[in-house]
Amino acid sequence: MTETNPGPSRLRPTLLPHQRAKILPTAVLLIGAVYCLIPVAWIVVASTKSRAELFSTFTFSPGSGLLDNLHDLFAYEDGRYGQWALNSLLYAGLGSLLCTLISTVAGYAFSRYEFPGRTVLFYTILGGVLLPGMLLAIPQYIIMTKVHMVGSYWSVLLPGLISPFAIYLARVYADASVPLSTIESARIDGASEYRIFGTIALPMMLPGMVTIFMLQFVGNWNNFLLPYIMLSDESKFPINLGLYTLLSKGSGEPALYGIAIIGTAVSVIPLIALLLFLQRFWRLDMISGGLKG
Repeated sequence: MTETNPGPSRLRPTLLPHQRAKILPTAVLLIGAVYCLIPVAWIVVASTKSRAELFSTFTFSPGSGLLDNLHDLFAYEDGRYGQWALNSLLYAGLGSLLCTLISTVAGYAFSRYEFPGRTVLFYTILGGVLLPGMLLAIPQYIIMTKVHMVGSYWSVLLPGLISPFAIYLARVYADASVPLSTIESARIDGASEYRIFGTIALPMMLPGMVTIFMLQFVGNWNNFLLPYIMLSDESKFPINLGLYTLLSKGSGEPALYGIAIIGTAVSVIPLIALLLFLQRFWRLDMISGGLKG
């Protein structure tokens, strides 16, 4: 009995139907990821180049001016970039925190309370998702003018406290994570509505609140139109508006291009750090869901 060697076709692994079905979606996602990451990669590489290297070397070849660029960035106008960063943290951090709390309360109320006009009011608020921010900017400016808040920090903070999409997410998460039976049991035991919300519903909705906070923080951090309309004092600008002014001045002073590029690269770091920090809340939610199952 002789042993025959398997041919090349037999050695080649065959893909199962469900494995072949994943090839196209995976390829599309990879292409999309590359498309989104190329600008980020360019910003990171360009931030390492000196003024001479920025326009004279290959696009994706690292430079030797990273430390000098960082020094120039934080020394610009006696630390103006640091002031812009603090302003962005105020607008994005405090604004997102307040918006998350308001959205959580509203979403829980729409989810777990019956009151006249609930459905009409909810869909009226949800209709705000269809309105672009540019359409709302002028009415918001007029309102802030009437109350004499244009040019203040409040003119940027207040319009972002109510988010229709965040209220919608909070209601959906409350529907899924806060059982009615638990609420009824707490009411039977004599707990007040405030205590039920604070000690029972709020911890259950924490992962949803983290998601809302993250989305709002990114949106507020990258918000350009509202500060552009509301603010005229450069000391109150957020990072993105401050970098826009740098680029505008760069046409007459090319050295500012390098500062604007390194400033853009540095402005991404808080978003990455926040995402890495908040991931643990989503991971804990998935683990607790698996244990409950």
